[in-house]
Amino acid sequence: MMKKAILLAAVLLLTVSCGEYQDLLKSEDSGKKYSYAEQLYNEAKEEDDKRKFRKALRLFEQIVPEYRGKPQGEKLSYLFADTYYQLGSYYLSSYEFERFQQSYPNSEKIEEAAYKKARSFYELSPSYNLDQTDTRKAITELQAYLNAFPEGEHVEQANDMAAELRIKLEKKEYEIAKQYHLTGEARGGNYQAAITSFTNFLANNPGSPFREDAYYYRFDSAYRLAINSFRDLMEERLKEALEYYQTYKKYYPEGKYIEPMEAAVEDIKSRLQNF
Repeated sequence: MMKKAILLAAVLLLTVSCGEYQDLLKSEDSGKKYSYAEQLYNEAKEEDDKRKFRKALRLFEQIVPEYRGKPQGEKLSYLFADTYYQLGSYYLSSYEFERFQQSYPNSEKIEEAAYKKARSFYELSPSYNLDQTDTRKAITELQAYLNAFPEGEHVEQANDMAAELRIKLEKKEYEIAKQYHLTGEARGGNYQAAITSFTNFLANNPGSPFREDAYYYRFDSAYRLAINSFRDLMEERLKEALEYYQTYKKYYPEGKYIEPMEAAVEDIKSRLQNF
């Protein structure tokens, strides 16, 4: 009986609470909405309760325009942006944190807003094979945070995220070049686009984890281009492929591709004896 009484009391309390909330949504009392929305926000953070964040958001959406330019506006603007952030609505959180930065550049929350704006774009960054506009934006915003707050609370996380995103961009560029390599044979043995792409990749990404692979596939593309060439172009292209091999061996004398490359190099040297 005691358990049933407690359960009934909880249900009644929830029902009353929901009714009060619905009445508040219809109310024109902005002060009460502000107080209750802030209470919901604080409870939601403490309990990690997305439902309460959503309820707070509905109230914030109603009153934010009324408080812009008023003393309470600074705090409300931050809570509004952070509620979107906590709910994973990252496009909206990035937008609202940007507005907060512009409106309250001297706020004690300005560092947190800058970090969370950048983090919002980080969360929006898609898989490497999709459009990387948000990835580039995230890197820009993370770097802006690091420049503005070099001793900031989130410097380590910001550096890690920026490094991760740069590798994602490198992977996209590398995979495009590799796709040219893979489709070279289907294009009549034309591997020139692959060679150019790998050369550009190597020039643009000196510290990339894909660098060894790029050196190898540039060599392999050049080798395949050479052996599929007309005779009057073959000698020059064989020599170019040999130069690419020497470059790879200079940086990776015991690299993972040495064995397959040496077999191709023997063929190159054999063919060059015919010229």
